[in-house]
Amino acid sequence: MEVRKFRGITLTADIVILAVSFLAMVMTKPSSIKGYLPSHSIFFAALAVVWIVVSLLNGKMHRGKIVNYSSVFYRVISSNIIALSITALLMYAFREYFYSRTIVLGTAASATLLELITGVLYISYKRASVTDSDDYQKFLTRKKSERELVKEVNGKKVRKEKTFSINPGILGAIEKESGKEIAEAIGRMISHKLSELTAVLSTTTVFNINSLPEPEYEYIINLRKINDIQNIDEFLEAVNAKLLKGGYLFCCVETKDQRKKRLLRKYPPVLNYIYYALDFIVKRIMPKLKLTAGLYYILTRGSNTVISRAEVLGRISRAGFRIKQESFIGKLLYIEAIKYSEPVPIEGYPYGPLIALQRIGKDRQLIKVYKLRTMHPYSEFIQEYIYSLHDLQNGGKFRDDFRITSWGAICRRIWLDELPMMINLLKGNMKLVGVRPLSRQYFSLYREEVRERRINYKPGLIPPFYADLPEDLDGIQASELNYLDSFDRHPFFTDFRYFWKSVWNIIFRYARSG
Repeated sequence: MEVRKFRGITLTADIVILAVSFLAMVMTKPSSIKGYLPSHSIFFAALAVVWIVVSLLNGKMHRGKIVNYSSVFYRVISSNIIALSITALLMYAFREYFYSRTIVLGTAASATLLELITGVLYISYKRASVTDSDDYQKFLTRKKSERELVKEVNGKKVRKEKTFSINPGILGAIEKESGKEIAEAIGRMISHKLSELTAVLSTTTVFNINSLPEPEYEYIINLRKINDIQNIDEFLEAVNAKLLKGGYLFCCVETKDQRKKRLLRKYPPVLNYIYYALDFIVKRIMPKLKLTAGLYYILTRGSNTVISRAEVLGRISRAGFRIKQESFIGKLLYIEAIKYSEPVPIEGYPYGPLIALQRIGKDRQLIKVYKLRTMHPYSEFIQEYIYSLHDLQNGGKFRDDFRITSWGAICRRIWLDELPMMINLLKGNMKLVGVRPLSRQYFSLYREEVRERRINYKPGLIPPFYADLPEDLDGIQASELNYLDSFDRHPFFTDFRYFWKSVWNIIFRYARSG
């Protein structure tokens, strides 16, 4: 049934795309539709038949063969070249030489382009990673630096300088790898938790983790940068398996912000930004694109990967750890985390342009809310950590949310990230105006009576927030209850009123929530 439905949809889309392309090419001619449409209708009919038959035979409309971006490009381009070649042979066989080359070639070329765009959007939709990340952070004109944020984290922990006692063998191993000054700083962070079941390594391979002599450890210290580990998720899962419940992982990373500062200082002005731009393309774009990821790993062997603070914390959290403390020591960020669960399975492609946010819909059913990715990958796994550190600011958003990318902040500013939510509108699990679909973590912050009330309604693309502009979580809950009370009495009029009031606030009062 699903296969037939998929073929029916793609067949209809293919015919529509081909017809639109043909009419667009006809419109480019001086005499337009009246002159060229009747004379070229036979060509279009022949092309359409051949186009559809070849598409079916070559797998362009086969759900099992359209599975990634490479298959989209291969199936679309090969099918369309074959179809155009067969049509050209038929035209030659029947001596039909008077057809406009602009219309013939232009129709095929424009249809191919439109099909590729449609195919890429489809794959992005299917591969949108399922996340629990929240979309509640307004654009900040001045973001705090990583060092400022980590300093605040340390301030919350109230870590005092004190003498420490550490096994000389462990201290010597750390000092040999990282130097005396860094070893002493690390000792001050972790000495009180070390025991005989402590392993000190400097490795990038899962093999070395699995080969540790003891079946389980209370503390594993890895002094090799996470950037140099090719398969970070697999590595962290292996560490998790080697630790007792409540055991600790201690690791380090060069964040993308640290890397940027290092590169800009390393080279002279102007040249440094040229080098950084090239580094950005090779190190940050190539590994995230399926078409270039293979070449990237051939060139770099997966070492010295660029990774953000949000991503590395998210990867560690996904692997079953809770972040306990962070500290910049020397040129690296050092992180201590405690094992509290098994790793969480990864759903979808973590670097895809679309994300499928797990949200609570009507009747407490979990629905996938689609948005453009505006956060660093794996950010969804540190939502609880962000809340514990920074709480909420006015408007009920997370304060100092470092998970948002620079590009993501711009997308949120101009509402570009909201466009994929039209998929939810078409699927029928959301409506135009309604209470905001919430993540489980954010939903848990609501009062019980509000939670029980709001699950009786479909969530909406435009929440009451934009109409009432509340400043805190209590205000948001009151706003939603007022909306639901009004909706119960006058559904259509309430949504109509809230829609236009929200539009007014967005346009003229610059209301923002994301």
